Amino acid sequence: MSQVLRIEPITRGAFAPFGDVITLDGARHFPINGGTTERFHDLATIDVSEAGGRALVNVFRGQPRALPFEVTMMERHPLGSQAFIPLAPTRYLVVVAPAGPFDERQLRAFAVEGRIGVNYARGVWHHPLIALDAVADFLVIDRGGSQPNCDEIELARPYRLGAGEMAVT
Repeated sequence: MSQVLRIEPITRGAFAPFGDVITLDGARHFPINGGTTERFHDLATIDVSEAGGRALVNVFRGQPRALPFEVTMMERHPLGSQAFIPLAPTRYLVVVAPAGPFDERQLRAFAVEGRIGVNYARGVWHHPLIALDAVADFLVIDRGGSQPNCDEIELARPYRLGAGEMAVT
């Protein structure tokens, strides 16, 4: 029997224990290149240098998932952060738990839409990409190196995400 996991709207404050919300809203910005370009500065803490790692820039193409959806596993990257930035406006879900030993009582789910991205801090437990509605491309910045950087676990029981569990803002 699955347990229901309430889906919250994402905010910088609510997501802070898990990493960064990447958005231009409220970001420090200033003109560069003779005023022809606006730079939105230092949007996330990219942490990939542990154990000789280097930054990888990738595109992940997420296939849409239908709700209700059951979360049955989680993963983490103990040697580096992982940022997901949508390349077009999209809707997706983020399921996370704090870094450290996995504690299912700490699971949280967030609804993200538009061009807002997320950066999972090093070691934060998260579910793989959950795109909604349509195929979605994400620019992903994460760690490359010779050492394994992905731990996966199966949950003792599934957690159900459904449209009825989405909090209204």
